[in-house]
Amino acid sequence: MDAIDRRILTALQRDGRMSITELAAEVGLSPTPCARRLARLERDGLIQGYGARVDQAQLGLPVSVFVWVELETQTREAIDAFERAVRAFDRVMECHLMTGSRDILMRVVAADLSDFDRFLEERLMRVPGIRSLRSSFALRTMVRRHVLPVS
Repeated sequence: MDAIDRRILTALQRDGRMSITELAAEVGLSPTPCARRLARLERDGLIQGYGARVDQAQLGLPVSVFVWVELETQTREAIDAFERAVRAFDRVMECHLMTGSRDILMRVVAADLSDFDRFLEERLMRVPGIRSLRSSFALRTMVRRHVLPVS
């Protein structure tokens, strides 16, 4: 990956809807070589897809809850089973396997506290293999970035 590839990635993270002509002009290439580079970045998996960033609050899901999960066992099978279960929950926006005393950290979105309570009782607490759950509600988001540093 060279400096032009980095400029392509930076530009597309800022505006994934720009045309190949606009992208080429921004990175200093003609459209055809720019399109070839873009196709290579997609093929190599550096660009994994395109999508719209939707405002969580305006969609009616203003609450973000961080949930720490401790599993009963930390075997590969237990972790895989938990992962398969939570992949089915569309309210789970992120799920990370962590180091330390707690095994998993998730970010869950909800309409309100009652909505989150329903999610806990009807979905998450029914996943086998969980030893304990701890939740923290985000009061406000201070920093949220969608653009990775490409240096």
